Amino acid sequence: MRKINKGSEPPELTRWKKRNPHGAYNQLTQEIRRTIREYALKEQFYLCAYCCQGIEDIESGHNEHIEPQNRNHNRTLDFSNIVASCNNEKQCGKAHQSQPLPLTPLMAECETELRFRISGRLEGLTERAISTIKVLNLGDHEKNNRVLIEKRKQLVWALLWKNGIKPQEGLEDKELLEELISELSQPQEDKMDPFTPVVINILKNWLTS
Repeated sequence: MRKINKGSEPPELTRWKKRNPHGAYNQLTQEIRRTIREYALKEQFYLCAYCCQGIEDIESGHNEHIEPQNRNHNRTLDFSNIVASCNNEKQCGKAHQSQPLPLTPLMAECETELRFRISGRLEGLTERAISTIKVLNLGDHEKNNRVLIEKRKQLVWALLWKNGIKPQEGLEDKELLEELISELSQPQEDKMDPFTPVVINILKNWLTS
């Protein structure tokens, strides 16, 4: 995950809420839902809020309520509770459903309590991180989500090679690591390459190892 900084809600949503003070998300038009997703994708640099794979366009993802709608009816229209998720079956938003999510991409700790490996696997460093991985099926073991682990590995390795790093050898130069982390953290044309936050997580772990 990557910490998401939520901004202001779309004006279209604000106007709708004023006209419908007792409204709920399921009453929104498809057009407003698409606008919400467009705003969320821009905040997320077109990455899935949970797995960080790329979401190419509005049709490739869906609006995801971090606090499920049936758990808090007062937050169904709260833009700060809505992110964009990928559409992969049995993963991320489609795995979340109505389960509690103890660690979310709105928390800064999501970048430190989850540890990615160059093998593509994800490790939780706290109980809530472990629970979140299971809820979202983010790939702690091949038997749970082999497809995501392999996809993550291939794209992470490609990003590392692209930046002159041999994945199996790592990089010991602290200054070069810090420079690369800083460079990768800057979106290009308001987008990030798929799994860029995963690579940043790996590089930060190399810095502290």
